Amino acid sequence: MSRGSDGLADLVERGRALDKAGVAELIGIFEDSRPSAAAERARVLELLDDNECSECMVLGVTGTPGSGKSTLLARLTLDLLAADPDLSIGVLAIDPSSPVSGGALLGDRTRMRSPLDERRLFFRSQASATELGGLSPSSFQVCRLLTRLFRCVMVETVGIGQSEADIRHLADRVYLVLQPLGGDEVQFLKAGIVEVPDAFVLNKGDEPSADRSYHHLKASLGLARPFDEEPPAIHRTSARTGQGVPELTAAMLEVIATRTPRSHAEREPHFFERWVTDEWGRQGRRHLVDVLGGAAERLASEGGFDAAQIGFDASIRAALAGR
Repeated sequence: MSRGSDGLADLVERGRALDKAGVAELIGIFEDSRPSAAAERARVLELLDDNECSECMVLGVTGTPGSGKSTLLARLTLDLLAADPDLSIGVLAIDPSSPVSGGALLGDRTRMRSPLDERRLFFRSQASATELGGLSPSSFQVCRLLTRLFRCVMVETVGIGQSEADIRHLADRVYLVLQPLGGDEVQFLKAGIVEVPDAFVLNKGDEPSADRSYHHLKASLGLARPFDEEPPAIHRTSARTGQGVPELTAAMLEVIATRTPRSHAEREPHFFERWVTDEWGRQGRRHLVDVLGGAAERLASEGGFDAAQIGFDASIRAALAGR
């Protein structure tokens, strides 16, 4: 739907005020994959960047299916807001899509329950569209918006395995949620997802096997992550009983308050390459690297993600047409 400049400006102001319907409508612009939506996205970001924005920390929450990510996140978000009255949180939760039907249950909605009148907490569920990497095709685009509206954005990935780790390119800090009996020392030593997180969360800590799993994980980190100067923190929690949740909440609040988040420009090259690959495949990647000098060069020369998309689309079409 085309909006006039006044209509778009009014919508952006509703988003700034954290009006849930306004934020949802803005997200629709950033989930729109049509080439015509790029110009509207650019205008939204121009309006949002008109005023000084507070820095937003992006926290990634990833882990295996069944580890309790959604239930834990539902509890954490409310505790974080209760602890800091100036905090606002946008949650983006990715649910798996069926490779058979293409549909998704979006079951994270049933676990994320928040007061309807609480503007400081916004929840959006997305289908993965069978995309590998733990995110959906539009997760990065939506985060470009949410990071300009909220002080913290929490991204919960699809339950992932050992090789799907796109979240490290999006989040400023990644938490890997595990459950007891999720593996022994050998399993933890396998390269992949264990190398990605900045901190570990052993959830369901009230289970009898939690102590054994904790010691397996702790013993394996020195070998699995030899690049660490000191081992990452391991938080033991139980979303059901609340065990360890206050300590994890305090640790997250410290990260939000003291760490410097990545700039938008630092996140863009990886996801621009992903967009090129999704839209144009190997031929598109060759054109990006061999003709245009790579993602970072293209983004810098075009002056932004949306302009780079429009420019790349025109460039490769002209090359294919022999012009």
